[in-house]
Amino acid sequence: MKKNNPFTLTFGKQPGEYISRYENTETIISTFEADNPISQAYLIEGVRGSGKTVLMTTIANLLADKPEWVIVDLNSTQDLVADFAYRLNHACNKFPEIKNANINFSIGGIGIGLSGGAPMQDNVSIIEEILLSLSKKGRKVLITIDEAMPSDNMRYFASQFQIFIRKDYPLYLLMNGLYENIYAIQNDPALTFLLRTPKINMEPLSIPQITKQYRRIFDIDMEFAKEMAVITKGYAFAFQALGMLYYEYSDSLSWEAILSKLDDLLDDFVYKKIWEGLSEKDREIVRVLGTEKMNSSDICKKLGINNTSFPRYRDRLLKKGILSIVSRGIVELALPRFAEVIELYP
Repeated sequence: MKKNNPFTLTFGKQPGEYISRYENTETIISTFEADNPISQAYLIEGVRGSGKTVLMTTIANLLADKPEWVIVDLNSTQDLVADFAYRLNHACNKFPEIKNANINFSIGGIGIGLSGGAPMQDNVSIIEEILLSLSKKGRKVLITIDEAMPSDNMRYFASQFQIFIRKDYPLYLLMNGLYENIYAIQNDPALTFLLRTPKINMEPLSIPQITKQYRRIFDIDMEFAKEMAVITKGYAFAFQALGMLYYEYSDSLSWEAILSKLDDLLDDFVYKKIWEGLSEKDREIVRVLGTEKMNSSDICKKLGINNTSFPRYRDRLLKKGILSIVSRGIVELALPRFAEVIELYP
């Protein structure tokens, strides 16, 4: 592999060649930094490989550079409240005035108390004590949760977060996840505040911006740069994968061979998982569409279903990021070379 390849396939890591989502970033940061924020939480949803984690990481990094912010990254598979208590305390190491509270943790956050023989305290009490100290010092806390999933653990954490907000603590939440997981979390009857939480849906990257980046990096003509950009369909993972492959193999492989390698990467990293998450009817629709742009009535005829039931399947696939609307009544597959890859699936 050539040295200093500016592209990466590592999920969540901000790559060397990164197309910023300025509007989404500015919307969230300006909201969180407002004197009276309209929301202290945002949800980011999108298909695998659409750049959810990179957007969340970018926002967290921008806020981490500001002295008043404390960033706490939580693992969705852990006990979120206990993990938050432990990591919040650890994150406050950069604030000596906060550490004067003398809060001590044993390994794993078990056995939490105050130095000097004070009685043990539960996780929520410790969190509130730290948040109160931070609030008095003009600090704010951002919690990030990657790939949030519906669970009792998430339900308890979100309920407790709502209590913290009611107590006016300077606490903010940024979560990302797949459409179906965010939908399940938002529509949990015990978590009504999340139903009102603003949501960012990961739209495709700008084709003109991808074109400019490819042209600059590879010193190629505008027409070919645009051809490369169009192939990605603005899909963030494809932008990185095609760039990485062209950077590595443009001198040694044909364009067709590079596209074949792109199909392999898309298959291995994202499309297998996406395909596994589709229902049988979803898969039928995807196969019928293939590489074509089709209207609803033609799809219904080929599948033998009526026009009244199809919108339900179409809307679900649109929300999942599998389909995109070309024009009124016309849809196509949103994912680049998805048809070519799944053609070989059993």
